Amino acid sequence: MKKFGLIGYPLSHSFSGKYFQEKFEKEGLTDCSYELFPLETLSDFEKLITSNPDLCGLNVTIPHKIGVMFYLDKIDPAAKAIDAVNCIKIIKQKPVESFFTGELSSTKVRLEGFNTDCYGFENSLKPLLKKHHNKALVLGSGGSSRAVAYALSRLGIDYKIVSRRKARKQITYSDINKNLMSDRLLIINTTPLGLSPAVETYPDIPYEYITSNHLLYDLIYNPDETEFLKRGKEMGATIKNGEEMLHLQAERSWEIWNNG
Repeated sequence: MKKFGLIGYPLSHSFSGKYFQEKFEKEGLTDCSYELFPLETLSDFEKLITSNPDLCGLNVTIPHKIGVMFYLDKIDPAAKAIDAVNCIKIIKQKPVESFFTGELSSTKVRLEGFNTDCYGFENSLKPLLKKHHNKALVLGSGGSSRAVAYALSRLGIDYKIVSRRKARKQITYSDINKNLMSDRLLIINTTPLGLSPAVETYPDIPYEYITSNHLLYDLIYNPDETEFLKRGKEMGATIKNGEEMLHLQAERSWEIWNNG
């Protein structure tokens, strides 16, 4: 049996668990299972690895995307640049027979970390991009914004990160005016504003300056249309939620676990 799973806390509204269980059923992968491991802290992480010898891979969600990096043997360059890991490949190294005693060494486990959020975002955004989407506003300065910023850099898109507080290389919401909205026609929400059940919340930007040339992308997928997206849609903008990004990052995790 090949076991996969998700670590984080809390995990009551996990996308990954439902997604992979449905994938296994649909594709007839009867030798695979996906479990949720709600770890409030990482103090039990090593115990989790050693007590689950069939574990082949893990997804990582908040609050452990940064902290888990301390436990890894190798970190992919993208994950290192983003400073966050959301996918771990668990490699079992075969026991070696001692030349002198003939005894087998214990099975060693190698942990490799990746970030598939940037892959999911980049590949769900690309089909929607037009020539005028060459400058972006990234709303939010948390971990998700770093994955988005990395993907935008790969796509050659200039971006400004918008935060509630003034910081180096960041602007605040009060800095967003008509000129900035006219210049930056790609706007990405990486904040939790609008996430169910707080569906009435939304980022504080001047929506009246949004046009049909704008592309609004929200990493949130529940609800399908956040207030952020609804307001953009009312002004004629193209809108996109984060559901496809999640599907793509999950499939990329599956590829890493099984192929590399």
